Amino acid sequence: MAHPAPSPTDGTPASAGFRISEHTLDNGLRVVLSEDHLTPVAAVCLWYDVGSRHEVKGRTGLAHLFEHLMFQGSASVPGNGHFELVQGAGGSLNGTTSFERTNYFETMPAHQVELALWLEADRMGSLLSALDLTGLDNQRAVVKNERRQRYDNVPYGTAFERLVAMAFPDGHPYHHTPIGSMADLDAATLADAQDFFRTYYAPNNAVLSVVGDIDPEQTLAWIEKYFGSIPAHDGKRPPRDGSQVVRDGVAPLRQHLVEEVPSQALMATYLLPLDGTREADAADLALTILGSGESSRLYNRLVRRDRSAVTAGFGLLRLAGAPSLGWLDAKTSGDAAIASVEAAVDEELARFAAEGPTPEELERAQAQIEREWLDRLDTVGGRADELCRYAVLFGDPKLLDSALSKVLDVTAEEVRAVAARCLTPGNRAVLTYEPAAPDSDTENDDAAADEDVNA
Repeated sequence: MAHPAPSPTDGTPASAGFRISEHTLDNGLRVVLSEDHLTPVAAVCLWYDVGSRHEVKGRTGLAHLFEHLMFQGSASVPGNGHFELVQGAGGSLNGTTSFERTNYFETMPAHQVELALWLEADRMGSLLSALDLTGLDNQRAVVKNERRQRYDNVPYGTAFERLVAMAFPDGHPYHHTPIGSMADLDAATLADAQDFFRTYYAPNNAVLSVVGDIDPEQTLAWIEKYFGSIPAHDGKRPPRDGSQVVRDGVAPLRQHLVEEVPSQALMATYLLPLDGTREADAADLALTILGSGESSRLYNRLVRRDRSAVTAGFGLLRLAGAPSLGWLDAKTSGDAAIASVEAAVDEELARFAAEGPTPEELERAQAQIEREWLDRLDTVGGRADELCRYAVLFGDPKLLDSALSKVLDVTAEEVRAVAARCLTPGNRAVLTYEPAAPDSDTENDDAAADEDVNA
């Protein structure tokens, strides 16, 4: 859902009790401030509108690589200085990369907010001058090792990557995951990295939020002082449209792998409505009822009743520029056949699509989402991140205030309808695992071996 850029507010309290003010610097940097004096801490959060969907074939992984390069050192803060300064001041920090954005964040004692702002501005404005081939190679090696540890060398580690590649066909901007491929990481040159930074790490491609025990006037003055002189960059290439998924009818939507895994597994991704829509909230409720926790329908059916699985559940990856993904994960129990587990899943989804949730199930799911949402907003860091999210992806940070009420307003019929439309065998990609026999050197079958999921 797209929203027009909001006009500056006067900082009056929103209905959720948050004071939110918005500002835009002359160089295009959007600023969101939220004053909260409950505890003497504050969060600084900076979202860049760049993720793996902005990358091109043959150069995947650059957004995630820059998540690491931004901690490699800038003109005024060499080496590991960013970490040392923040942690030495009693703060914490990190950064993450997704399909749709890259974010950096610090939570600081309130009197150290200026330090966090200066650090973020210094690397936005001067990292390019400090970036050299030695630093690039250093962080390239770190990212490649991360890929080995989290993806390539752990059981089921490449499952999500494979499922995403099947769900979004070759050529779709979401076809590859943010980690990127080893080949593309090796192929990235210093010129590639420099061009990527110039294009996307500019103030007019970012939103900065500061939440917590702050003086908004003083905070805005610091932001003007440190960020205001950084020039804008108008060369950003807009991401390709990913809202539609067009299949050629040839690429497989099912893979079977024989690998060194603890048990057989059934995994699948279902294409769901785009984030920011009422239908996405309905899908969230459907997946919560069907597969979130030990009271869910799939857990009760597969683990408790049939005893054909040791785990069974659904997760949701909300995406604003492409169909969101419902992620099914079931690990079999004993000698249970994958086919019987899949048949039971399909039976439960079909029953839910026909009958919808009970009033008790809907109330419980809404209460669970409400608790998770309030827990997130209870921290200044969580609130700062959500303000950036709504500003970058939907154009209006104040949408945070109405997000929960929209979920609580969804009806049982809307939940049933989205399940009936989306949670069907024809709307999914399926990945199954089978443990390799002892002393077997077979990693997977021919079909899986021929599938290049990183293309």
